Amino acid sequence: MKTEPFVKHIFLFGREFDEGFRLPFRLLLNQLLEYDVKVMIFGPLKDFIDSWNDEKYPFGGIFQTYKDLKGLQGVLFSIGGDGTFLEAVTLVRDLPIPLAGINSGRLGFLADISQDEISVAVDTVMQNKAEIDERVLLQMDSDQPVFGDFNFALNEITLHKRDDSSMIKIIAFLDGQFLNIYWADGLIVATPTGSTAYSLSVGGPLVLPDTRNIILAPIAPHNLTVRPLVFNDSMKLTLQIESRSGNLLVSADSRSAVIEDRLELTIYKAPFCIKTIRLRGHNFYHTLRTKLMWGADRRN
Repeated sequence: MKTEPFVKHIFLFGREFDEGFRLPFRLLLNQLLEYDVKVMIFGPLKDFIDSWNDEKYPFGGIFQTYKDLKGLQGVLFSIGGDGTFLEAVTLVRDLPIPLAGINSGRLGFLADISQDEISVAVDTVMQNKAEIDERVLLQMDSDQPVFGDFNFALNEITLHKRDDSSMIKIIAFLDGQFLNIYWADGLIVATPTGSTAYSLSVGGPLVLPDTRNIILAPIAPHNLTVRPLVFNDSMKLTLQIESRSGNLLVSADSRSAVIEDRLELTIYKAPFCIKTIRLRGHNFYHTLRTKLMWGADRRN
C-alpha cells in the first residue's frame, strides 16, 4: 500500500558513483516508490543507471537544466559529494526547491546525509518533518560576461593567478571606501557556508552558517600581516585587478574562467538564498566535530 506524501515531486541529481553505492541507491528508489510521488531524474544520472541496471524504474520525467525545473515544486536529492551539491545549486538557483545532500562517499559539509540515514531522510522529507535552512549566496557583477546567466556562488568566489605567473595585485574597496591593496597569489571571497571550504585551507575563520558575514581571505599574501577579514554581508566589495601575465582565473564554486586583468568586479550578497534540508539531530557543530575530528584523541 502506497503512502500519501506531503511532497509531490522528488528530483534526483547526480552523475556516476562507485559500485559500493549501487545497493543504497536501489533502496532509495524503492522507498520513494512506496510513496505516491513523481520522481524525476537528471538525464546523465539516468544514463548511468541504465548502463549497469537491467531493471527499469518508472521515473516521472527527466530534467537537464534550470528551465526544466521552473514551475515545479518538490525536493531535490543531490547524490554524490559536496561538489555534486554545488553543481545542483546551479540548476535550482532561485527556485523554491530545497536541496538534500546524500553522500555516496565520505561525509561532507553540504552532502551530510550518510548512506545509513537514507531511509530516515526519505521518510523525513516525504512526511514534511525536515528542518529547512537558508544559505546565503554571493553575486558577482563585472563588465565582462564570466559565468553566463548565473554569476553566483554558494561557497566562494576566488581570484587566482594562472600557473606559475607572478602574484597579482588586487585593490579592494568596501562600500566605496578604500580597504587595501593585496599582493598575493589570489583572494577568496567566501560565504559562511564556504568558511569550511577553500577559505579554511588558507587560514580563514570558521563562521556559523546563519551569521550575516562575508569572509575575505588572501592566498599566500606578500605581506604576512595581511590576514583574513570578516565583514557584514550588507556591504559591497569592489575589486580592481592587475596581473603581469595579462589574465587570471576567477572561480565561482567549482566553475572557473579566464578573465583579463584591469577588470573591476563587484561582489555582494545575492537577492535569494538556497534552501537546504537538515535532518533532526544534525547541526553545524555536529558536522564540525565529525568532519574535522574535533575532540578526537588517539590516546583515548
